[in-house]
Amino acid sequence: MLFRSEAQAPATVVYLVRHAERAEDGSSDPVISLAGWDRSRLLARMLADASIDRIHTTDYRRTRQTVGPLAETTGLAAEVYNPRDLSGFAATLRASPGRHLVVGHSNTTPGLVAELGGDPHGSIDEFEYDRLYVVTIVEDVVTTELVRFGAPYLGG
Repeated sequence: MLFRSEAQAPATVVYLVRHAERAEDGSSDPVISLAGWDRSRLLARMLADASIDRIHTTDYRRTRQTVGPLAETTGLAAEVYNPRDLSGFAATLRASPGRHLVVGHSNTTPGLVAELGGDPHGSIDEFEYDRLYVVTIVEDVVTTELVRFGAPYLGG
């Protein structure tokens, strides 16, 4: 199983990604591109055995589409969270033992990792889509793993 660990106390494990590649359609709420669909299906395969309990997404087409393949295979409904209240959402996640997938944006995902007590490893560049954070919270101990997946980001 991917990233599964046993702990004495109930753990909260939060997998965080930015939405997959978006199509450049000129709209304020674009869909994901063909490359984005490939990445979203890869994400679903990677997390298939992770025992995800809940899926969280912002209320944008690109984030909802990114979680679509995993939601379909798990039968879980995506829950919408407010990206303008990261501290409140982080508190909700910290109080919810289990395994969560959170899909956000380049300007919110590192902030949410930090709000959870993890290490965001810097900001996410505009065309960087290959970060998968795994933030594990057991009591007051927080660990962060950064995994790269899919087509690599070759920029800065």
